[in-house]
Amino acid sequence: MGQKHRIPDHLRPETRKWARGILTDFDLESHHFRQLIKTCEAFDRSEEAREILAKDGLTVVDRYGTPKAHPCVGIERDARTAFFRGLRELALDGVDAPEAPRAPRTADYGNRR
Repeated sequence: MGQKHRIPDHLRPETRKWARGILTDFDLESHHFRQLIKTCEAFDRSEEAREILAKDGLTVVDRYGTPKAHPCVGIERDARTAFFRGLRELALDGVDAPEAPRAPRTADYGNRR
């Protein structure tokens, strides 16, 4: 890993370990390192929301007594999406590298003729 990039202390220990492994295996440019850190943060955020949901449940009752989705449902979903997008953009497996043109993914993506 060297002194080139420093993994922030605010990441969870298991996430820091994962990021260190990537830095060992890949020589990341500065902007890729920042993408990696944001991807790690997204993973940690999704885990935090998942843990809160495990404790509080999927629903909360609003001031009118009506059950509604716990706010962490959306936080977990959005953070998970950001994590997977970050992985895709980093292209650590060499597939769909950021330089490669990519068709936008739409609802009818698989139905094109």
